[in-house]
Amino acid sequence: MSGVASVPTRSTPAQPAPGTSGRVRADIQGLRAVAVSLVLLYHLWPLRLTGGYVGVDVFFVISGFLITAHLLAAPPAGLRDLLVFWSRRVRRLLPASLLVLACTAAATWAFAPQTQWGNVADQVRAAALYYVNWALASDSVDYLAAENAPSPVQHFWSLSVEEQFYLGWPIVVALLFALAAVVRRRGPAARPVVIAGLGVVVAASLSWSVWLTHVSPASAYFNTFTRIWELGAGGLLAAALSQRAFGRQVGEHEGLPLPDGVRTVLSWAGFAAMAVAAVVYTSATPFPGWTAALPVLGAVLVLAADAPQRGLSPTRVLGTRPVQWLGDVSYSVYLWHWPLIVLVPLVTDRPLERLDKLLILAATLVLAGLTKAHVEDRFRTPRWGRPLVKPYALGVAGMAVVVALALALGAAFTQAQEDAERQLAERIGSGDPCFGAAALDRDDCAPVPGDEIVPAPARALEDKSDAYGRGCWEYVPFGGMRTCAFGVRRSETTVALVGNSHAGQWLPALQELARAERFRIETYLASECTPSTTPVEFDTVADADGCLGWAQRVQQALLDDPPDLLVLSARNGRAARGLAYDDSLERWRVGYTEFLAPLVDAGVRVLTIHDTPFPASTVGSIPDCLAANLDDLTACDGRARDWVPPDPLVEATESFERRTARTVDLTDRFCRRGTCPAVIGGVVVYFDGSHVTATYNATVAPYLRSALLTALDR
Repeated sequence: MSGVASVPTRSTPAQPAPGTSGRVRADIQGLRAVAVSLVLLYHLWPLRLTGGYVGVDVFFVISGFLITAHLLAAPPAGLRDLLVFWSRRVRRLLPASLLVLACTAAATWAFAPQTQWGNVADQVRAAALYYVNWALASDSVDYLAAENAPSPVQHFWSLSVEEQFYLGWPIVVALLFALAAVVRRRGPAARPVVIAGLGVVVAASLSWSVWLTHVSPASAYFNTFTRIWELGAGGLLAAALSQRAFGRQVGEHEGLPLPDGVRTVLSWAGFAAMAVAAVVYTSATPFPGWTAALPVLGAVLVLAADAPQRGLSPTRVLGTRPVQWLGDVSYSVYLWHWPLIVLVPLVTDRPLERLDKLLILAATLVLAGLTKAHVEDRFRTPRWGRPLVKPYALGVAGMAVVVALALALGAAFTQAQEDAERQLAERIGSGDPCFGAAALDRDDCAPVPGDEIVPAPARALEDKSDAYGRGCWEYVPFGGMRTCAFGVRRSETTVALVGNSHAGQWLPALQELARAERFRIETYLASECTPSTTPVEFDTVADADGCLGWAQRVQQALLDDPPDLLVLSARNGRAARGLAYDDSLERWRVGYTEFLAPLVDAGVRVLTIHDTPFPASTVGSIPDCLAANLDDLTACDGRARDWVPPDPLVEATESFERRTARTVDLTDRFCRRGTCPAVIGGVVVYFDGSHVTATYNATVAPYLRSALLTALDR
């Protein structure tokens, strides 16, 4: 998913926000309502509001503004002041968030397929300890992890960013005031020092955001340091305008000292900037980087204007009771909406329909109202803050409970995997003639019940080739050329396996053959990168160029030390540069041909394996589907015409018309009579929505043997 908003600290409409002039700012509550509406509508109808994820940036600005105004009004002078500040954040944020995490973990256990327990358990634990944004940043650059089903708690990433901000920002403010004291600047005289210091932090974060979004946009999205500038922008505004900062007097409003009409125009301009971003931006927009400046600037304009609640001002509409109520409960709306969106389809066993979405919307508002009244407000009363150790003790206890739930969920997943491992070992050693791919040769093989398939869905997720455990992959930005050796290491016959993950999935079959035919396997594998001269669309041009460089290095290595046989396979997962995916077939074919031509001319023997079916085109993750349909495994099957892709690498190989350049199509080991089963001979075929399990791939080895030996000229 691309962007969810976490809601900052806020007060009820009956109380002033911390650090403000003592009056209720209806525009801030209204701005919260707008921001949470953007996020909610984006998640329910992503194709209708493609840039609704910018609500996160609006919330970040509000958080930075209010928290900085509070800190500047009463700068922390020591450890106790910091502890008091943090204790308020604990009381304000943890009770509701931990409640939602606990409920989500329990609902996942009850309704989600077993295959999702491990990932959700990890993220619940990370969310409870406020580092889930870093976990998601790591997963976002992991090709296989990126294919995981959406977690019902991944929206906590932005709350983690804010908590990390709340931890560090008060220390920065305290240090700046200490520095001002050293240079003998106190009261209003401290203002230039503080503003300059905060400005340095904001500038550094913005620079890092622009750079990292350019070179690694996937991880940049969740990175704390690429987001600090957005909160800091609100903080700088607070330093410039807050009435109580630096000992200034409280005035009629906190906005710029401009006429009401000008402030009204500025406020409308701010909302217009946010609206443009919400409508124009898409998941393809590089973000955060420079593009985040538009919604950030919009939020800053609204806060700076502090438009009057009269005339044509937007605050007149935002000040109405329903909008103010939505702004007041926006934190709980944010917490509840995403778990419902993810879990409801698992309960109903179908994608969300219009009525489902409306019911989720209604349920979110009801749960948010109840949580606000009975959880948020209850723990914000003074008695929960005294003595100072109390909120910390309760916070640690609550986090411990949620972490324990996550560990229990993870332990259940681990136990399921261990049970599946034992079951798999028994089946592999049984000598069953109907086991795996061999079942497609017979009509007397009885269907295997869902509870007896191997590897069991929970175990299938990790049933990958040894190339993963050995770290044999080159990843973005493709700066090197990793190789690994398998099979009979001292054999005089070498088979080179080249390609991306759809080549690496053939390693188990080649290992079976290597043991029998006594040859050595050398792998040249790169995640998502193909052995081609065609540049394809990556997140950055540098990554695309890096992929081309990897292909050139592999080609040269094979020319310098030719193998006895070059085995290739690849999935074309990315469009050719400048073309739509569906229009890229010919460009891919040309790129493969140009890669192979020098090798074929040099006499290198080539065997290209046709790409395997692609279940993600209709079903998604096969283990997830099977776990949810153990009583009807055929629900996870697909049609060959939908799953079997065209293969330009095969076309390129066949274009040479030489005996040294051969191809083999083993689609008949994956599909039969127009149907591609998810389970064949009692074996789960795929460990996600694309890649073949190591167990099933090994059963295909006998059917690859003839083509391999022919290509070797044995």
